[in-house]
Amino acid sequence: MASKNLLKKEIIAGITAFFAISYIIIVNPLILADSGIPMQLSIFATIFISIIGCLAVGCWADAPIVLAPGMGVNAFFTYTIVKNMGFSWQQGLTVSLFAGIVFALIACTHLSDRLLQVIPASLKYGITAGIGLFLVEIGLEKGSLIETGHNTIIELASLQNPAALLTILGLILSLVLYLRKIDGGFFIAIVAISFIGYYWNITDKTVLNISIANISDYRQLLFQPDFTVMGEAKFWLAVFSMSMILIFDTIGILEGILPNKDRLKKAFAVLSLVTIISSLLGTCPTVAAAESAAGIAAGARRGIMAITAGCLFAIALFFIPLLSYVSASAIAPVIIITGAMMMQQLQYVEFNDFTEWFPVFLLVVMIPLSGSISTGLAFGFIVYPFMKICIGKAKTINPIVYGLGILFFIDLFFSAYKIF
Repeated sequence: MASKNLLKKEIIAGITAFFAISYIIIVNPLILADSGIPMQLSIFATIFISIIGCLAVGCWADAPIVLAPGMGVNAFFTYTIVKNMGFSWQQGLTVSLFAGIVFALIACTHLSDRLLQVIPASLKYGITAGIGLFLVEIGLEKGSLIETGHNTIIELASLQNPAALLTILGLILSLVLYLRKIDGGFFIAIVAISFIGYYWNITDKTVLNISIANISDYRQLLFQPDFTVMGEAKFWLAVFSMSMILIFDTIGILEGILPNKDRLKKAFAVLSLVTIISSLLGTCPTVAAAESAAGIAAGARRGIMAITAGCLFAIALFFIPLLSYVSASAIAPVIIITGAMMMQQLQYVEFNDFTEWFPVFLLVVMIPLSGSISTGLAFGFIVYPFMKICIGKAKTINPIVYGLGILFFIDLFFSAYKIF
């Protein structure tokens, strides 16, 4: 009986995580379309790589992690690699391919063990909290509760907006169900608020006129990397930057949300291999979706959650237009609550030691303010060893941490001055 209850909990958690990340099926192709990748084909690439990633991490690593194209990395692909650096989308796929290979060389060897061992504990807690705050920001924005300010970076959105009111209703319902420890509470809230949103006419306006019948055209995206730019210096700089994003975003998310750290190394390796496949399927690299935390918060502890999400991605092939009826206001409360739960990791940081707390503080605030997990990591990893040097504790820092700080500084320098 207990095993049946656990299986039920894992499946419900998988459904919850899928709905939390399902927007990627529509949003990822919209972003990649700016790079020149046909949106109607990119939808299939997004779904196929998500199916492969979820099934692989669920079956091999037995980890409750959803793999899907990443929001930060798709923007980097489109607006930095293609738009700013002048590569074609086919050449951008080549950058992704080689970044995936670098990622795999680290993830599938003992180098990954060394990286995970030497990262200071306070930075690990900070990574979790920073991603949590990032999720809160995403949830508030998705739920129409905050917006870009006229005189400030962010301001409170109009609470007269029906979408904002629906989000608040969803937040109340989600909190009640969570605090009452109702099995599948997050999923129940998503369904209930989506149902209300449908009748209030609060749905995603991007209703897609595409079906499984268009799948025969997808072969135009398969195996499209263009290797003609491999002799250019800017190509390898792009590979370096994307590699840094993939490696440390993954470390940050897995360290932050994976309940069983014994499965971290396998999940790390699986993700690196799936990243290579993504470039061959015609989409940006996959990442461990931060929204996986919604499934973990719903009770997931095994790979069944990921397998469930992978199966739902497959089913989504036949119902792509229907996904637009899942209101953002229904997903936002789950993301907000999940982010708040992740921020509880700050309780383990030594607040009385400013050399430990200040790097964590920068890491936590810079992730949401910059909109990039890797940028937040850069600030934390650069400042941490600097502060230890300032108080005469330089020898207590592992040389690898110094190396990471230097690499992150180089990456920030290239990004800031657009030296490509």
